[in-house]
Amino acid sequence: MNPPQDPLEIGQFIPLHYHYNMLNDTARMTGFKAAIEHAVKPGARVLDLGGGTGVLSFFAAKNAAKVWCVEKNPELVREARRILPLNPYSERIEVVEADAFDYLPPEPVDVVICEMIHVAMLREKQIAVIASFKERYLRKFGTPLPIFVPEAMIQAVQPVEQRFDFAGYYAPTILFQHPTAIQPDTRELGEPAIYQMLCYDEALPESCAWDDVIITHSAGRMNALRFITKNILAIQVAEQSTIDWINQYLVLPLDNPLSVQAGDRIQVRFSYRPGDSFAELRPEVSRL
Repeated sequence: MNPPQDPLEIGQFIPLHYHYNMLNDTARMTGFKAAIEHAVKPGARVLDLGGGTGVLSFFAAKNAAKVWCVEKNPELVREARRILPLNPYSERIEVVEADAFDYLPPEPVDVVICEMIHVAMLREKQIAVIASFKERYLRKFGTPLPIFVPEAMIQAVQPVEQRFDFAGYYAPTILFQHPTAIQPDTRELGEPAIYQMLCYDEALPESCAWDDVIITHSAGRMNALRFITKNILAIQVAEQSTIDWINQYLVLPLDNPLSVQAGDRIQVRFSYRPGDSFAELRPEVSRL
């Protein structure tokens, strides 16, 4: 499951300043820190695919005996090698300049961390990278598979009425929204509907597709769909809880908006491959 790779695509070479900004994302950082501390037991061996600046490897190294931090971007490799020694446990981390699609550790590992995630699983290669890793790992080391962080993912889609006016400039474009912020320019016309669930230790899908009905709960002009991606970073069985991280919402304008009433049944269809560009997500909507 190794798709052709454009060396300039965001999934392989996110600009360095974007990685700095991710360090300032409190929800992402605290969620991954808690999940990694839960998953990585003392003495564990850990593989971090797409390690970036090395922060997730750092979280793992607190308990791990060894961490392989794998990064393809030479600029990020240099930055990880600069920053990690400024922190504790860096002697336990080996920064490896390699492609996550090809690399395997020299020995079996207990935990695999991989955060190549964008909302709706677009642009970045999370699913393809983990699918490729599992196939190659099982061929080399056999079972069992390591624990994955994240462990699972849930995706949902929601009908909305979105205001696309920017200081008088009308621009129906893709928008990103913070999942916990109030969105005064967005009216929810129905509840989010789950269209995909997966666990990374199971067989992974080659497409993200849906063909089903959404029932509106409010009247309005349905001119956009909002896509929601909830990453289950760790499942805490004893506590009967999960550690979660929700990506920014994606608001996607529709080519043909619909005027809807409460209780309308709206057929929604779309299909795209994980890692596709935003342009490949072209939903079709119609009233039943």
